[in-house]
Amino acid sequence: MAKYNSIAVLYGSDSSEWEVSCRSGEFTAARIDESLFDVYEIFARHGKWSLVAMRKRNSMRVPFPEEARPEIDKTDFSVRVLGEKVKFDFVYIMQHGSPGETGQLQGYFEMLGIPFSTCSAFVTTVAFDKYSCKSYLRGMDGVKLAPDALVRKDMDVDAFSVRAVERLGLPLFVKPTASGSSFGITRVTRAEDLPGAIRFAFSECDSVIVERGITPQHELTCAVYSDGGEVRALPIIEIVTTNDYFDYDAKYNGHSEEICPAPVSAELTALVQDVSRRIYSHLGCKGLVRMDYIAAEDGLYFLEVNIIPGMTNASLVPKMVRAAGMDITAFLTTIIENA
Repeated sequence: MAKYNSIAVLYGSDSSEWEVSCRSGEFTAARIDESLFDVYEIFARHGKWSLVAMRKRNSMRVPFPEEARPEIDKTDFSVRVLGEKVKFDFVYIMQHGSPGETGQLQGYFEMLGIPFSTCSAFVTTVAFDKYSCKSYLRGMDGVKLAPDALVRKDMDVDAFSVRAVERLGLPLFVKPTASGSSFGITRVTRAEDLPGAIRFAFSECDSVIVERGITPQHELTCAVYSDGGEVRALPIIEIVTTNDYFDYDAKYNGHSEEICPAPVSAELTALVQDVSRRIYSHLGCKGLVRMDYIAAEDGLYFLEVNIIPGMTNASLVPKMVRAAGMDITAFLTTIIENA
């Protein structure tokens, strides 16, 4: 017997990633085991939460017209649909960006006592902010971090840029500290372009991390999850792109090749998986997360943690699951039952 009855898949977000989030949520909802769970798809954006579709066990998916979608009661996270009040047993969070990856949504469910698929509110908050996460991991054995500098919106960007180039050199990567899907990221090769890149990143959030560019031998990613007994790593992927780096266009418009399993040495594969499991445990992660790295001549550099990795047809985790010889529906059941 399944641990839960009614699963709410929550997607959409308040950030630039909301459309990607919808695709991830729809993919996930369609692959949750229809013989075990009732599945309810909820679109949430800018405070408006509504029921997009529902699928009772062993039944067809029933979509609701946009103008007639039942509203979610946020006082107890329930919905009244077809004359019945449904209180959700479990939430599969597929919100990329705010509030799903900032810890706010997790805090809401923690207060209501409703279990969910991701890390805790605290861990999510730390991990989503690129500078905070790197700070949390500094000094961890075997984890290399690119030198960086933090700038906030109220600082003198031009003066900061001069100091950053002097200390970090070129090229540089400019990233919003709290954003995903490569929104707001720029690779800077000329000092005069740095202030503009920083101001562009401010369009996503009020703090920006500037990192020394690391020359990659391989760009690698690894997903990790708990099966209730062990922390397990999936096969790693090497990302090869024709763009300057793995940006939004490369991720979602076919300008990259994701090779799984990655054609790298057994030693490097084992290192990436070991470091990923240790970061998962060090941060106190739950559910499914994905870590990104650059393998350089002088070692393996950690880039970031993805607390809610993409789950679309073009996403990396489904490729890893298939390469591991696992069924995606059974895999999602494992995440739900052990989150």
